[in-house]
Amino acid sequence: MPRTAKPSRDFEDRVFLGFVVAATLAMAWISSPFYGAILWGLVAVILFAPVNDRILKRFPNRRNTAAGLTLLLVITVVIVPAITVGSLLIDQALSTYAQLQSREIDFSKLFDNVRSGLPAPLKDMADRYGVGDFGELQNKLASVITSGLRLAATQAVNVGQSAFAFAMGMGIMLYLTYFLLRDGRLLTRRIGEAVPLSSETRAALFSKFTTVIRATIKGSIVVAVVQGLLGGVIFWFLGIEAPVLWGVVMGLLSLVPAIGTGLIWVPVAIYLLATGSVREGVILALFGVFVISMVDNVLRPILVGADTRMPDYIVLISTLGGITVMGINGFLVGPVIAAMFIASWEIFTAHRAATAPP
Repeated sequence: MPRTAKPSRDFEDRVFLGFVVAATLAMAWISSPFYGAILWGLVAVILFAPVNDRILKRFPNRRNTAAGLTLLLVITVVIVPAITVGSLLIDQALSTYAQLQSREIDFSKLFDNVRSGLPAPLKDMADRYGVGDFGELQNKLASVITSGLRLAATQAVNVGQSAFAFAMGMGIMLYLTYFLLRDGRLLTRRIGEAVPLSSETRAALFSKFTTVIRATIKGSIVVAVVQGLLGGVIFWFLGIEAPVLWGVVMGLLSLVPAIGTGLIWVPVAIYLLATGSVREGVILALFGVFVISMVDNVLRPILVGADTRMPDYIVLISTLGGITVMGINGFLVGPVIAAMFIASWEIFTAHRAATAPP
């Protein structure tokens, strides 16, 4: 009776590798409904891992205690304020959109007030360039603002209608954060052992990725929060309507290099000056130039560092591309992908240079 030929070792390895890839893709597929919760859980772990390490030094061999205390800090410092601001944002977005729908906010009147308050030379310049009546500019800006508020209001209603899904996502994020804080180093070591790279390349890759991603996240999120907070506070102080809404918008726009928050506070300052609120307009302009805009120049180098800071054009492209592809989560995912791209090419270039013949 003929004996069945035994499959080669190489063939077995390929079959098993295919099985591993298929199982990984299947796991990613069933986890995809919660990718947002998983993403923000990983972000929380990356940002608060140093805090968890410090607690572990105070309580050696008590990983559960350290992870629990760190998670409590995350809830106190991040989750509670985020939910509070989010509820205020929803209220103000719905209120402002309702005012637009009911014509309580009249763009024609706003633009006419601005034009009438402009100095004669600026009026002549506007007439010379064909925008003296502000008609085209008015229609475009009104359309953009209305579309943005409609989107915000729609998302607010969706969040309210999917409260259960939101609560489930939040629970998954916190649950995942706890276990990654507790077992993160073990998981990282196991993943590293499974990656088919030399130990030197693997160590350099993990170190570079961790450094660049942490710096990028801190540089993006902290600067956005601080600039949005400062913008919202000055709007509230000056009595400008919906300060939380515009503060959040300024925080998001702070991710756009160079102009960023100026897209909001500059037009508002011009409007205040043109409509006779000179004191408020001057305060807003000075605060915008010397406080809000300076935050990026002061904080980002401290948080990111010169060695890991990405060029502004890459930040812009990756941020806008991430938002286009992945929605609101893309403002974080885009720069992180760009940071990983740059880090991998830097390591590849250094490896090629080290192994090149003299």
